[in-house]
Amino acid sequence: MQTRKLGSTGPAVSALGLGAMGMSGGAYGPADRGESIATVHAALDAGVTLIDTGDFYAMGHNELLLAEALRGRDRDGYLLSVKFGQLRGPGHVFGGPDGRPEAVRNFLAYSLTRLGVDHIDIYRPARLDPAVPIEETVGAIKEMVDAGYVRHIGLSEVDAATIRRAHAVHPIADLQIEYSLLSRAVEADVLPTLRELGIGLTAYGVLSRGLISGHWAAGRVAGPGDMRGISPRFTGDNVTHNLALVDALRRVAEAKDCTVAQLAIAWVAAQGDEIVPLVGARTRARLAEALPAAQLRLTGDDLAEIEKAVPAGSARGDRYPAAFMASLGVGN
Repeated sequence: MQTRKLGSTGPAVSALGLGAMGMSGGAYGPADRGESIATVHAALDAGVTLIDTGDFYAMGHNELLLAEALRGRDRDGYLLSVKFGQLRGPGHVFGGPDGRPEAVRNFLAYSLTRLGVDHIDIYRPARLDPAVPIEETVGAIKEMVDAGYVRHIGLSEVDAATIRRAHAVHPIADLQIEYSLLSRAVEADVLPTLRELGIGLTAYGVLSRGLISGHWAAGRVAGPGDMRGISPRFTGDNVTHNLALVDALRRVAEAKDCTVAQLAIAWVAAQGDEIVPLVGARTRARLAEALPAAQLRLTGDDLAEIEKAVPAGSARGDRYPAAFMASLGVGN
């Protein structure tokens, strides 16, 4: 597994990271605990060093799951990226963001305990709290860096102006944000800002929640609790249009002798050496399909063919339901 450095001040990590959210809470359908743990082990054995989670994923379940999966592993052999600050209530209700300094310290204490570690490698607010200046939130994380509980500070789903303000308080290692062939809003302002400031990007949603994985079919119905059931890109005429884009991408993949998923992941990685795709594999089979994307090299001609198949802005439907779009720093 090759490595990439997250910006000028961030850590060196594997060229692909593992996103663990789907292993808890049924956000993308049911997950098997044993298979999830086996998938984490397989990722580590393959050289994946970056593992991403959130303290609110199934109200701490994901952190506890990772603690079990990582037990006995060399702590220096992996890096934990943890998002915090999304309040939850009974029944999985979202209660909005909380970026207050006292909340930062509280969330961190719980994460350290659930994960069974003495430090978090990259700690980041999951969403911007409009009631708290980003300087205060980042300042509180900086205190935890100085105390040794956090190694690096990250951000998630914020705009270019917020990145600049945060970076002025403490160097930011990376921004975590959705970036895929179907979600390219970061290219206008955010990505140039990251490059100017020497900040890395960890890209989630590289397969658009499975929509461009090559495994989603027309007429498929999301199960109970599966967030794709309310995702605009998976509903009505939108999904028909979007799957036609996938068919066009499949023809490029076949010519390249790779799968659609591998091509989509490799495209994200090809957008810059400072970009690390996060693969949300819940099974060893999906992980095994994704891993070769780290070695897949795309030529200028390949990239041109991919662009013709899936032009920027060609997806239909927002990447989140309307209620969640307002909390994002950039759009689709």
